[in-house]
Amino acid sequence: MNNDVQGRLPLSEPPKPLPPAPKPQAVPSQIRFARILVAADFSPCSNNAVEWAAAFARQFQARLWLIHVVELNYVGSGLGEIEVPLLEAELRQNAQQQLTQLTQTLLAGLATETVLRLGRPWHQITEAAKELGVDMIIVGTHGYTGFKHVLMGSTAERVVRHAPCPVLVVRQTELAAA
Repeated sequence: MNNDVQGRLPLSEPPKPLPPAPKPQAVPSQIRFARILVAADFSPCSNNAVEWAAAFARQFQARLWLIHVVELNYVGSGLGEIEVPLLEAELRQNAQQQLTQLTQTLLAGLATETVLRLGRPWHQITEAAKELGVDMIIVGTHGYTGFKHVLMGSTAERVVRHAPCPVLVVRQTELAAA
């Protein structure tokens, strides 16, 4: 093999070094959760998530926000007109009563505030997390797979994708195993 450089074009400038790769987010040497948001839909699964949030809040002496999102799906029916404002008001009132009950039972003795919103749950949860500046979101999941997952979607999955902070996803069976 001939090592001469005939026929090659000379380089006018040496190649520029590549820019440094972005540094991965540093993991703090001590993890501290001072502000925690937990989502509740009042199912046994979300109650497990609330219990996990209570344990984290006690461990880290954190402030806790308990959020519930009322999702109205407007579907026509053969039953006649539905007074949407009345339906919304009733759903909000029932949700607020259940939030209050959760704070008095599962979250007793903790610095807790409730948040009640209207809209798509995953969107409202992630927006509340941004607005409140929370360090962690805790959500429950039913763990549906296959057709049921496609049909129902996954609020937890969407929260993980759009959250501004770490998300702990609690499966329905995880609390019993802990």
